[in-house]
Amino acid sequence: MILDIARLLLFPALMAFAAASDLFTMTISNRISLALVAGFFALALLGGMAPYDIAMHAAAGVIVLAVAFACFAMGWVGGGDAKVAAAAALWFGFGHLMNYLLYASLFGGALTLLLLQFRQWPLPYALAGQAWLMRLHAKESGIPYGIALAIGALTIYPETEWIKAIDLGHLAIR
Repeated sequence: MILDIARLLLFPALMAFAAASDLFTMTISNRISLALVAGFFALALLGGMAPYDIAMHAAAGVIVLAVAFACFAMGWVGGGDAKVAAAAALWFGFGHLMNYLLYASLFGGALTLLLLQFRQWPLPYALAGQAWLMRLHAKESGIPYGIALAIGALTIYPETEWIKAIDLGHLAIR
């Protein structure tokens, strides 16, 4: 039962926290990515995932990390975004990786367009005192892409073996 609760909540909670952190601070702590990696390995081992499957999930994470790091080196994405994308890829493996990247890209494009439009309008005086909102509104600021990564991940996660392995009968309140 505890394993099922962890499968149900750990990944979504960490991804939501990464999105909120990126929105309010424009940074994603390394601790979030490390917790995602540790959580994956803990649940994979406790859940009986085969070593070959763990290795394939790890390969997906490493490939995304390499590509995301190259994008970071070119200044296209933030370092926290690159690490969270790789950690999410670890959870999805190759089976759901392309769908995740597609959704994250689509949500990222929509977020970028919305923020570019938002930055064209002056902030109402009542909101101008909010530091996080001023940072988000600044034209020289980047895009908090962790939001798109999290929404893409949360869109795909219900389709994964993590959720399909949950015994919902044991989670029901009696």
